[in-house]
Amino acid sequence: MKTRHWDRIGNGGLTFTELGFGTAPLGNLYRAIGDDEAHAVLTRAWELGVRYFDTAPLYGLGLAETRLNRFLRGKPRGDYVLSTKIGRLLRRCEAGEERTGEGKFFDVPARREVYDYSYDGVMRSLEASFERLGVDSIDILYAHDLDIFTHGSAAARDERLEELMAGGYRALVSLRDQGVIRAFGAGVNEWQSCQWLTQRGDFDLFLLAGRYTLLEQEALESFLPLAEARGIGIIIGGPYNSGILATGPKPGAYYNYDPAPEAILDRVARIEAVCQSHRTRLVDAAFQLPLGHPSVVSVIPGGQGVAEMESNAAAAAAAIPPALWAGLKAEGLLRQDAPVLA
Repeated sequence: MKTRHWDRIGNGGLTFTELGFGTAPLGNLYRAIGDDEAHAVLTRAWELGVRYFDTAPLYGLGLAETRLNRFLRGKPRGDYVLSTKIGRLLRRCEAGEERTGEGKFFDVPARREVYDYSYDGVMRSLEASFERLGVDSIDILYAHDLDIFTHGSAAARDERLEELMAGGYRALVSLRDQGVIRAFGAGVNEWQSCQWLTQRGDFDLFLLAGRYTLLEQEALESFLPLAEARGIGIIIGGPYNSGILATGPKPGAYYNYDPAPEAILDRVARIEAVCQSHRTRLVDAAFQLPLGHPSVVSVIPGGQGVAEMESNAAAAAAAIPPALWAGLKAEGLLRQDAPVLA
């Protein structure tokens, strides 16, 4: 498995595998899987060389972190990079109270999320994650879901961003300065939030989901150049835009967690046609495009089964002909300024 090293502040940095593992599916996202099945997927990922694992309290309302606990137990701590997130505290539901994630996470603990980006909220969230994960150190903390997608409006998002900078940010800096964590940043669905934070604080890494893909490269306008100038590392989540860049434009294909609209289906069909003309799988091109950017240190697609994990590993190892990227640019399907692997 190819790796990329990041070291922005001279503390030794972190070495990421280009293929990372996002654990949201192991939190029974969209369907329930058993503990043994989840463990088998993680085991196969390790066998294939994956050494970067990302999780969050939200994923399965604590379930993903506890499943990582079982898997990571006994693994040499220096052999992998581990990230989790802050911004949500989990509260036990009272009798009859609706839990967070109904219809999204299945067969999970009855918990309600409480948004909290304050200083104390960061510390409480980290302590709870340590207990669920059962590890002695966590490498990266991301402030989770500071975006319109989660909070519903620009005003609500901005209020949470201000809350982080007024309190939680000081906690993150202190934890990094003390060596409790190696780095911090944010894990979000919108590049605009990343840019806002970069302009106001000393952030190390951003986990950007679904916003720098074969379908979307708007982040090249301003955020990614800013990140590169600051030495900020980028982890790309959602490289398949919720599925359509893995499945192709088949009926019922998903884009941004909903059935893909006709315009997206048509665009993906055109992209896939160019890929086929260069004897390249669509999913391979989708995985590898982000790796062409010098700030990107890892790509973390989801995977709920062993077959999906193996498909991701194949995509990470695929050889992409340079002519494919040129063909996509010639057809107006890829920005001219999108950096690509030679």
